Amino acid sequence: MAKNILRRTLLYVPGSSQKFLDKSRSLAADCVTYDLEDSVTPNRKAEARSLVRKALDQSQPSSIKERAVRINSVSSGLALPDLTEILQSPNLTTLVVPKVNSPSDLTFISDVVAHSRPTEFAQEPISILALVESARSLTSLSQITAATPHLLSGLIFAAEDYALDLSLTRTPDLKEFLFARSAIVTAARAANLPSTIDLVCTAFKSEADQETLEHECRDGKRMGFNGKQCIHPAQVGTVSKIFSPELEEVEWAVRVTIAQKRAEEMGRGAWALDGKMIDAPVEGRARAVVKKAELCGFDVKAMQEKFKDQQPE
Repeated sequence: MAKNILRRTLLYVPGSSQKFLDKSRSLAADCVTYDLEDSVTPNRKAEARSLVRKALDQSQPSSIKERAVRINSVSSGLALPDLTEILQSPNLTTLVVPKVNSPSDLTFISDVVAHSRPTEFAQEPISILALVESARSLTSLSQITAATPHLLSGLIFAAEDYALDLSLTRTPDLKEFLFARSAIVTAARAANLPSTIDLVCTAFKSEADQETLEHECRDGKRMGFNGKQCIHPAQVGTVSKIFSPELEEVEWAVRVTIAQKRAEEMGRGAWALDGKMIDAPVEGRARAVVKKAELCGFDVKAMQEKFKDQQPE
């Protein structure tokens, strides 16, 4: 169940701020991620661990589908104390692991989870979302995705650190990240990972920033990402909407899946709908849209009733 969760929005919440941790409980986001890494200064790491542990121990609000914790990187030397603390919470389901440069980073996490989690809830599933932040990480994707298949649930693109590593300059059209983003989506698909989460939109205050966010979301969705990182609650609504199927798309998908059954009964491998050919790949996409629509809250059953008489052309 943890590996199939919907992650259109992944919202970071500073782990050292009790105010923001409390506020996050009233938000409607797919994945709220308590952050122990970049948003926490070195002198407040220990305090943040304690605050995040207490936040995790509270019941999960109904408006949030998943709560995750972004720990510090394995290379920082802080991952072990982070894990030692938060693994004591029975409500921990998801770890966001930054700066995953090699398979050994994930095998380290796997070993700690296996040996440090209390036995009374050791059977509850844990998922890992791995951040891709460097050239080394990008060129090791196939090995990284194969390292802990029982835990790894998705890849996240950390554009700012990647740009720093490669001395890139971020531009509005994001063309300098085309290779990295395509490689991440491809690797995730090859490993059958359910989540591919795109870069952060760093601006969020003005109307122009909102337009930038919408452009980035649509661009990422076209590339194959199914979610986006958020750094402010104001971004969540837009990201969630764009990474959900549109109503017309869901209705089309429902019509295709209904007509497909009748086409199979007639022995037809390819047929048409609205003048366009429908074959196995198109029908597969339609089934995926219907499945996601159900997760996003669409009334798919009502649509199926509405189009129950759909015939293949």
